[in-house]
Amino acid sequence: MTDPHRPEFRAALSNRMIQMTIGVFAFIAAAAGTALAMQAPAPVNAADRTAIEKIVHDYILEHPEIIPQAIEKLQANRMTSTIEANRATLEKPYAGAWEGAANADVTVVEFFDYACGYCRASLPDLAKLVGSDAKVRIVYRELPILSEASNDAAKVSLLAAERSQYMAYHKALYGAGKVSRDTIVAAAAKAGITKSEAEAAMASAKYDAEIQSNIALAQELKASGTPTFVIGNQVLNGAVGFDALKSGVATARGK
Repeated sequence: MTDPHRPEFRAALSNRMIQMTIGVFAFIAAAAGTALAMQAPAPVNAADRTAIEKIVHDYILEHPEIIPQAIEKLQANRMTSTIEANRATLEKPYAGAWEGAANADVTVVEFFDYACGYCRASLPDLAKLVGSDAKVRIVYRELPILSEASNDAAKVSLLAAERSQYMAYHKALYGAGKVSRDTIVAAAAKAGITKSEAEAAMASAKYDAEIQSNIALAQELKASGTPTFVIGNQVLNGAVGFDALKSGVATARGK
């Protein structure tokens, strides 16, 4: 998985574990208090709550192994809420920036960068997934975080999406090697987009809002790089491979 270079992706990392640990303690204490309140005929008073918190505190110190489990559960619950709140935006492609089933029962969302080698490595896994499952759709979301050339490539990609030429451009650019203005123009030509049209798209601010929206979504999902996949209520980071993608689809479909 590639590490993003944009400052907004790095800013929140230093205190995230501290915040989650605090959240876990609050979550466990609150849960214990709620459970007692449900069993008791009267509301929990201040003295009882203090006693409960002391019991929880001592139990955590005696069984510190529950902390990673609690953090994982808390993180999963928060991620599920975040995905559900953004699902409609996540799973709605920009024009033709998708492949697979039009009436899919599971949508796989990939945040990617054309300059990302791990994204390129994931291309055959996604092709295999779509080819082997007639009810899956892949929605591609541009996340050009690695270079200015990434941003240029993303803009021409969105133009290709508007022209219903998305996958032709997508595959051509990944097959061209290092991303540059020359490889972008060459890939665009293979998708039926002229050099002047590609250069106009690169210079245009038309696609900035879509790209910024994708960056905001990635931040909401705590994405740490590219590729990042969203499948159902799961977020998978990195080039996870075909089996992990297939398993993620099966889990989403089961729910």
